[in-house]
Amino acid sequence: MTPAETVPAAERSGTSAPEEAPRLRLGVADYLTLGNALCGFLAVWALATAQAAHLAGGTAGPLPKSAMATAVGLMMVAAALDVLDGRVARKLGGSGMGAELDNLADVISFGFAPAFFFVVWGTIAGGAGVLLGGPVLPVVAGGAVLLAVIVRLARFSCQAPDSNYFTGLPSPFGAMAVVTIVLLDPPVLAAVAAVLLVSWLMVSRMEYPKPRGRRAYVVLGLLALGVAFIAAWGLGLPAGEVLVYLMSALLLVTILALPFYVIATRRTTPPVARHGE
Repeated sequence: MTPAETVPAAERSGTSAPEEAPRLRLGVADYLTLGNALCGFLAVWALATAQAAHLAGGTAGPLPKSAMATAVGLMMVAAALDVLDGRVARKLGGSGMGAELDNLADVISFGFAPAFFFVVWGTIAGGAGVLLGGPVLPVVAGGAVLLAVIVRLARFSCQAPDSNYFTGLPSPFGAMAVVTIVLLDPPVLAAVAAVLLVSWLMVSRMEYPKPRGRRAYVVLGLLALGVAFIAAWGLGLPAGEVLVYLMSALLLVTILALPFYVIATRRTTPPVARHGE
Protein backbone atom coordinates (compact mmCIF):
# COMPACT_ATOMS: atom_id res chain seq x y z
CA MET A 1 0.00 0.00 0.00
CA THR A 2 1.41 3.40 -1.00
CA PRO A 3 1.37 6.40 1.36
CA ALA A 4 -1.32 8.07 -0.75
CA GLU A 5 -3.62 5.08 -0.26
CA THR A 6 -3.42 5.44 3.53
CA VAL A 7 -4.71 9.02 3.44
CA PRO A 8 -8.53 9.44 3.68
CA ALA A 9 -10.20 10.33 0.38
CA ALA A 10 -11.54 13.61 1.83
CA GLU A 11 -7.99 14.76 2.69
CA ARG A 12 -6.59 13.71 -0.68
CA SER A 13 -9.27 15.80 -2.43
CA GLY A 14 -8.45 18.85 -0.33
CA THR A 15 -11.69 18.85 1.69
CA SER A 16 -11.72 18.96 5.45
CA ALA A 17 -14.60 16.53 6.01
CA PRO A 18 -15.99 13.46 4.24
CA GLU A 19 -18.99 13.80 1.97
CA GLU A 20 -22.39 13.74 3.63
CA ALA A 21 -23.94 10.26 3.63
CA PRO A 22 -27.04 9.90 1.43
CA ARG A 23 -30.43 9.99 3.13
CA LEU A 24 -31.69 6.42 3.54
CA ARG A 25 -35.25 7.13 4.66
CA LEU A 26 -37.99 6.44 2.15
CA GLY A 27 -39.38 9.53 0.45
CA VAL A 28 -42.63 10.09 -1.44
CA ALA A 29 -40.99 9.14 -4.73
CA ASP A 30 -39.73 5.88 -3.21
CA TYR A 31 -43.26 4.86 -2.26
CA LEU A 32 -44.30 5.38 -5.88
CA THR A 33 -41.39 3.16 -6.92
CA LEU A 34 -42.50 0.49 -4.46
CA GLY A 35 -46.00 0.77 -5.93
CA ASN A 36 -44.43 0.09 -9.32
CA ALA A 37 -42.85 -3.13 -7.97
CA LEU A 38 -46.10 -4.16 -6.29
CA CYS A 39 -48.04 -3.74 -9.55
CA GLY A 40 -45.53 -5.99 -11.31
CA PHE A 41 -45.90 -8.63 -8.60
CA LEU A 42 -49.71 -8.46 -8.75
CA ALA A 43 -49.59 -8.81 -12.55
CA VAL A 44 -47.57 -12.03 -12.19
CA TRP A 45 -49.94 -13.25 -9.47
CA ALA A 46 -52.99 -12.60 -11.67
CA LEU A 47 -51.42 -14.51 -14.56
CA ALA A 48 -50.27 -17.43 -12.40
CA THR A 49 -53.71 -17.75 -10.81
CA ALA A 50 -55.44 -17.66 -14.19
CA GLN A 51 -53.01 -20.19 -15.67
CA ALA A 52 -53.48 -22.58 -12.73
CA ALA A 53 -57.27 -22.40 -13.08
CA HIS A 54 -56.98 -22.84 -16.85
CA LEU A 55 -54.81 -25.97 -16.55
CA ALA A 56 -56.83 -27.46 -13.67
CA GLY A 57 -60.07 -27.08 -15.57
CA GLY A 58 -58.64 -28.50 -18.79
CA THR A 59 -60.07 -25.53 -20.66
CA ALA A 60 -59.11 -25.15 -24.30
CA GLY A 61 -58.18 -21.82 -25.81
CA PRO A 62 -56.47 -18.74 -24.39
CA LEU A 63 -56.65 -17.33 -20.88
CA PRO A 64 -59.80 -15.36 -19.98
CA LYS A 65 -59.70 -11.79 -21.25
CA SER A 66 -60.40 -10.49 -17.77
CA ALA A 67 -57.21 -12.07 -16.38
CA MET A 68 -55.08 -10.83 -19.26
CA ALA A 69 -56.58 -7.34 -19.04
CA THR A 70 -55.88 -7.25 -15.29
CA ALA A 71 -52.22 -8.14 -15.81
CA VAL A 72 -51.76 -5.67 -18.66
CA GLY A 73 -53.54 -2.90 -16.76
CA LEU A 74 -51.30 -3.45 -13.73
CA MET A 75 -48.18 -3.22 -15.90
CA MET A 76 -49.48 0.02 -17.39
CA VAL A 77 -50.06 1.44 -13.92
CA ALA A 78 -46.51 0.38 -13.04
CA ALA A 79 -45.24 2.28 -16.10
CA ALA A 80 -47.18 5.39 -15.02
CA LEU A 81 -45.68 5.17 -11.51
CA ASP A 82 -42.25 4.80 -13.10
CA VAL A 83 -42.75 8.12 -14.89
CA LEU A 84 -44.19 9.83 -11.81
CA ASP A 85 -41.53 8.81 -9.30
CA GLY A 86 -38.80 10.61 -11.22
CA ARG A 87 -40.82 13.81 -11.45
CA VAL A 88 -41.73 13.68 -7.76
CA ALA A 89 -38.10 13.04 -6.81
CA ARG A 90 -36.97 16.09 -8.80
CA LYS A 91 -39.58 18.33 -7.14
CA LEU A 92 -39.62 17.03 -3.57
CA GLY A 93 -36.23 15.40 -3.38
CA GLY A 94 -35.47 11.71 -3.15
CA SER A 95 -33.57 9.36 -0.89
CA GLY A 96 -30.16 7.87 -1.55
CA MET A 97 -31.90 4.58 -2.36
CA GLY A 98 -34.05 5.99 -5.15
CA ALA A 99 -32.01 4.85 -8.15
CA GLU A 100 -31.45 1.36 -6.74
CA LEU A 101 -35.10 0.95 -5.81
CA ASP A 102 -36.13 2.09 -9.28
CA ASN A 103 -33.92 -0.48 -11.03
CA LEU A 104 -35.12 -3.31 -8.78
CA ALA A 105 -38.77 -2.37 -9.32
CA ASP A 106 -38.27 -2.14 -13.09
CA VAL A 107 -36.77 -5.64 -13.22
CA ILE A 108 -39.96 -6.98 -11.63
CA SER A 109 -42.56 -4.94 -13.54
CA PHE A 110 -40.88 -4.58 -16.95
CA GLY A 111 -38.60 -7.62 -16.96
CA PHE A 112 -40.07 -10.58 -15.12
CA ALA A 113 -43.79 -9.71 -15.49
CA PRO A 114 -43.86 -9.34 -19.32
CA ALA A 115 -41.47 -12.30 -19.72
CA PHE A 116 -43.78 -14.47 -17.60
CA PHE A 117 -46.79 -13.13 -19.52
CA PHE A 118 -45.23 -14.20 -22.82
CA VAL A 119 -44.23 -17.64 -21.51
CA VAL A 120 -47.75 -18.28 -20.16
CA TRP A 121 -49.25 -17.27 -23.50
CA GLY A 122 -46.73 -19.38 -25.42
CA THR A 123 -47.34 -22.39 -23.20
CA ILE A 124 -51.05 -22.29 -23.96
CA ALA A 125 -50.72 -21.30 -27.62
CA GLY A 126 -48.21 -24.11 -28.25
CA GLY A 127 -44.73 -24.06 -29.73
CA ALA A 128 -41.81 -26.11 -30.93
CA GLY A 129 -40.40 -28.57 -28.38
CA VAL A 130 -40.96 -28.88 -24.66
CA LEU A 131 -38.85 -27.61 -21.77
CA LEU A 132 -40.03 -28.14 -18.20
CA GLY A 133 -43.58 -28.62 -19.44
CA GLY A 134 -43.62 -25.51 -21.63
CA PRO A 135 -42.64 -24.63 -25.21
CA VAL A 136 -38.91 -24.03 -25.67
CA LEU A 137 -39.04 -21.01 -27.94
CA PRO A 138 -41.39 -18.89 -25.79
CA VAL A 139 -39.21 -19.68 -22.76
CA VAL A 140 -36.10 -18.58 -24.68
CA ALA A 141 -37.83 -15.37 -25.82
CA GLY A 142 -39.11 -14.65 -22.31
CA GLY A 143 -35.64 -15.20 -20.89
CA ALA A 144 -34.23 -12.83 -23.51
CA VAL A 145 -36.67 -10.12 -22.36
CA LEU A 146 -35.67 -10.52 -18.71
CA LEU A 147 -31.93 -10.49 -19.45
CA ALA A 148 -32.25 -7.52 -21.82
CA VAL A 149 -34.02 -5.48 -19.13
CA ILE A 150 -31.34 -6.34 -16.56
CA VAL A 151 -28.54 -5.37 -18.96
CA ARG A 152 -30.13 -2.11 -20.06
CA LEU A 153 -30.90 -1.04 -16.49
CA ALA A 154 -27.30 -1.77 -15.45
CA ARG A 155 -26.04 0.21 -18.44
CA PHE A 156 -28.42 3.09 -17.67
CA SER A 157 -26.99 3.29 -14.14
CA CYS A 158 -23.55 3.91 -15.64
CA GLN A 159 -24.66 6.68 -18.02
CA ALA A 160 -24.56 10.42 -17.42
CA PRO A 161 -27.77 11.44 -15.58
CA ASP A 162 -28.19 14.66 -17.58
CA SER A 163 -28.51 12.94 -20.95
CA ASN A 164 -31.65 13.80 -22.90
CA TYR A 165 -31.86 10.38 -24.50
CA PHE A 166 -32.08 6.75 -23.46
CA THR A 167 -29.64 4.39 -25.13
CA GLY A 168 -31.79 1.47 -26.19
CA LEU A 169 -35.54 1.03 -25.90
CA PRO A 170 -36.64 1.96 -22.35
CA SER A 171 -37.77 -1.09 -20.38
CA PRO A 172 -41.38 0.14 -19.81
CA PHE A 173 -41.81 0.55 -23.59
CA GLY A 174 -40.19 -2.85 -24.10
CA ALA A 175 -42.62 -4.43 -21.63
CA MET A 176 -45.58 -2.79 -23.36
CA ALA A 177 -44.30 -4.03 -26.73
CA VAL A 178 -44.13 -7.63 -25.43
CA VAL A 179 -47.63 -7.30 -23.99
CA THR A 180 -48.88 -5.89 -27.29
CA ILE A 181 -47.46 -8.84 -29.20
CA VAL A 182 -49.37 -11.21 -26.91
CA LEU A 183 -52.61 -9.26 -27.28
CA LEU A 184 -52.33 -9.40 -31.08
CA ASP A 185 -52.13 -13.22 -30.74
CA PRO A 186 -49.93 -13.96 -33.78
CA PRO A 187 -48.47 -17.40 -34.63
CA VAL A 188 -45.98 -18.47 -31.97
CA LEU A 189 -42.92 -18.38 -34.24
CA ALA A 190 -43.77 -14.85 -35.41
CA ALA A 191 -44.34 -13.75 -31.81
CA VAL A 192 -41.00 -15.21 -30.70
CA ALA A 193 -39.19 -13.39 -33.51
CA ALA A 194 -40.92 -10.11 -32.59
CA VAL A 195 -40.08 -10.48 -28.89
CA LEU A 196 -36.44 -11.23 -29.70
CA LEU A 197 -36.41 -8.04 -31.80
CA VAL A 198 -37.81 -6.07 -28.85
CA SER A 199 -35.12 -7.57 -26.60
CA TRP A 200 -32.43 -6.50 -29.05
CA LEU A 201 -33.86 -2.98 -29.23
CA MET A 202 -33.59 -2.67 -25.44
CA VAL A 203 -29.83 -3.40 -25.48
CA SER A 204 -29.12 -1.67 -28.81
CA ARG A 205 -27.41 1.69 -29.25
CA MET A 206 -30.55 3.30 -30.70
CA GLU A 207 -31.60 6.46 -28.91
CA TYR A 208 -35.05 7.26 -27.54
CA PRO A 209 -36.05 10.66 -26.09
CA LYS A 210 -36.61 10.83 -22.35
CA PRO A 211 -40.17 11.73 -21.24
CA ARG A 212 -39.32 15.08 -19.68
CA GLY A 213 -41.46 18.20 -19.38
CA ARG A 214 -44.60 18.03 -21.47
CA ARG A 215 -43.58 14.68 -22.90
CA ALA A 216 -44.06 13.10 -19.47
CA TYR A 217 -47.67 14.29 -19.34
CA VAL A 218 -48.25 12.97 -22.86
CA VAL A 219 -46.90 9.56 -21.82
CA LEU A 220 -49.07 9.56 -18.68
CA GLY A 221 -52.12 10.47 -20.74
CA LEU A 222 -51.43 7.69 -23.23
CA LEU A 223 -51.00 5.17 -20.41
CA ALA A 224 -54.32 6.25 -18.88
CA LEU A 225 -55.95 5.86 -22.29
CA GLY A 226 -54.34 2.44 -22.64
CA VAL A 227 -55.73 1.32 -19.28
CA ALA A 228 -59.20 2.42 -20.40
CA PHE A 229 -58.85 0.56 -23.71
CA ILE A 230 -57.63 -2.65 -22.07
CA ALA A 231 -60.43 -2.45 -19.50
CA ALA A 232 -63.00 -2.16 -22.31
CA TRP A 233 -61.40 -5.17 -23.99
CA GLY A 234 -61.35 -7.21 -20.77
CA LEU A 235 -65.00 -6.42 -20.08
CA GLY A 236 -65.95 -7.60 -23.56
CA LEU A 237 -67.38 -4.26 -24.71
CA PRO A 238 -68.21 -4.11 -28.44
CA ALA A 239 -65.45 -1.64 -29.33
CA GLY A 240 -62.88 -3.21 -27.02
CA GLU A 241 -61.26 -5.41 -29.67
CA VAL A 242 -60.86 -2.52 -32.10
CA LEU A 243 -59.47 -0.22 -29.40
CA VAL A 244 -56.84 -2.77 -28.34
CA TYR A 245 -55.72 -3.35 -31.93
CA LEU A 246 -55.53 0.41 -32.46
CA MET A 247 -53.50 0.87 -29.27
CA SER A 248 -51.18 -1.98 -30.24
CA ALA A 249 -50.56 -0.63 -33.72
CA LEU A 250 -49.84 2.89 -32.42
CA LEU A 251 -47.40 1.57 -29.82
CA LEU A 252 -45.44 -0.59 -32.23
CA VAL A 253 -45.24 2.17 -34.85
CA THR A 254 -44.06 4.63 -32.18
CA ILE A 255 -41.34 2.27 -30.96
CA LEU A 256 -40.03 1.72 -34.47
CA ALA A 257 -40.32 5.38 -35.53
CA LEU A 258 -38.80 7.18 -32.51
CA PRO A 259 -35.13 6.37 -33.28
CA PHE A 260 -35.53 7.84 -36.77
CA TYR A 261 -37.21 10.91 -35.26
CA VAL A 262 -34.21 11.39 -32.95
CA ILE A 263 -31.79 11.07 -35.87
CA ALA A 264 -33.80 13.56 -37.97
CA THR A 265 -34.09 16.16 -35.19
CA ARG A 266 -30.40 15.91 -34.34
CA ARG A 267 -29.45 16.59 -37.95
CA THR A 268 -31.74 19.61 -38.24
CA THR A 269 -31.06 21.11 -34.77
CA PRO A 270 -27.84 23.17 -34.46
CA PRO A 271 -25.51 21.96 -31.71
CA VAL A 272 -25.70 23.81 -28.39
CA ALA A 273 -22.42 25.20 -27.08
CA ARG A 274 -21.16 23.52 -23.94
CA HIS A 275 -20.55 25.46 -20.74
CA GLY A 276 -17.29 27.30 -21.02
CA GLU A 277 -16.99 27.17 -24.83
